[in-house]
Amino acid sequence: MNIYFVSLGCDKNLVDSEMMITSLRKNGFVLTDDIEEADVIVVNTCCFIGDAKEESINTLIEMGGYKDGRCKLLVAAGCLAQRYHNEIKEDIPEVDLIVGTMGYEDLSDKINEALEGTGVLESLKDIDYLPTPLTDRDSMSGGYYAYLKIAEGCDKCCTYCVIPKVRGHYRSVPMDNLIAQAKHLVNNGAKELILVAQETTLYGKDIYGEKSLPKLLDELSKIDELKWIRILYCYPEEITDELIDAIKRNPKVCNYLDMPIQHGADDVLRRMGRWTNREQIENTVSKLRKEIPDIVLRTTLITGFPGETEEDFEQLKEFGISERNIKCDKISGKTFNRMEYNALVGTETTAPTLREGDLLVIVSLDRLGRNYTEIKEQWNYIINVIGADIVVLDMPLLDTRQSGDNLDKRFIADLVLQILSYVAQKELENTRRRQKQGMDVMPVINGKKTSLKTGRPTGRPNAQFPDNWKDYYGKWRLGEMTATKCMEILNLKRSTFYKLVKIYEKDL
Repeated sequence: MNIYFVSLGCDKNLVDSEMMITSLRKNGFVLTDDIEEADVIVVNTCCFIGDAKEESINTLIEMGGYKDGRCKLLVAAGCLAQRYHNEIKEDIPEVDLIVGTMGYEDLSDKINEALEGTGVLESLKDIDYLPTPLTDRDSMSGGYYAYLKIAEGCDKCCTYCVIPKVRGHYRSVPMDNLIAQAKHLVNNGAKELILVAQETTLYGKDIYGEKSLPKLLDELSKIDELKWIRILYCYPEEITDELIDAIKRNPKVCNYLDMPIQHGADDVLRRMGRWTNREQIENTVSKLRKEIPDIVLRTTLITGFPGETEEDFEQLKEFGISERNIKCDKISGKTFNRMEYNALVGTETTAPTLREGDLLVIVSLDRLGRNYTEIKEQWNYIINVIGADIVVLDMPLLDTRQSGDNLDKRFIADLVLQILSYVAQKELENTRRRQKQGMDVMPVINGKKTSLKTGRPTGRPNAQFPDNWKDYYGKWRLGEMTATKCMEILNLKRSTFYKLVKIYEKDL
């Protein structure tokens, strides 16, 4: 049985998706990248911020449209499913199975059960339950790097964050399991492991009685073929001298920390429920700079927090971050209609805020474009036209910064980018060629290419409009009738209704 997977949200969610995919493969499911061939579609959702919740809902509705074809089952999994399972049952009837954040262990059993039954099936375990992570999981990040989720949940309870309500209390993954995962990932090609959790700095305190991230770094560093270890999500108040020493003594650990500070004003930090203040943050940064002079610090900041004043915002800028450098890009990389990104690189009518000599730091290469052609264009524009440098955090080789007259870094970065572009293009061409070869040998039955394997016609079924579509469409567009009422009268699913609207309006 073919399964199509959509993973939304953060890198921690990606690890959960990898666990689910590995478990499904072990139980006979076949992962497909062709949604038209999917018998089951799984969407691992996110609800951390409003935009993420909206993206998850829209994706579920979009995926529900494929149930008009081969797809028999739509699964909503993850954070949105955990928090809003009742709303999903009521408002998105296309969903057949709802799986919470801790339910991936028995996903295959639940899918089989849902296929045999009727109605919406739920699998919502206690959010404080910790599934045993698979030590032989597949990686979806391409093999060069992989994420290692070292803990689940959080006890901080910041006032803006929903994580404790959907992920439970802080629970560390036993170290022997993490080492086994790491060895498997490295044996399968990963050169860099990126340690993630809602908070990595508290690792081990719940099961070993003390902060054990330094010891974990020591153990991971013993894996021969592992080249780099990167640490994300270190809360400033939990960074200890022991952790700093572990980074210093282990050459495999990157001189890099993701340290979310969220704000620079004490009043705002208190309203956020943060466990630190401006002075403590400054002292932590100073100590890190002193002990590891070349360390790179990445952070996240929240502006516009309820009650924030202009004075508070000025304190944030005084913290060392100029207003021109505060860019928030929450839009998916699938589109380049991105206001903040466009403000950064400029448009046909506006000048870029990025300037010659600036350093652009991005998490992943895919933030520059939807495909490698666009990525290459953006890369060349930023480097050669604007004259800025680029650092890609999840690919250390992509670092164009120069030292003196040494052009090695830029040369290597350009070479790697060219290779990636070539490989991606060849993979696309090969995929298209194989698809064409398959289509060429298909018999034509009733005017449509028909699969030799399944006997089903290929492609999506032609859109069928109800006889009285024009009348009720007009009433809806004029505001004389709600969309819900139209769907009821026309006997259409939500996804089908909006699909017909899109097709109909395109032909007007």
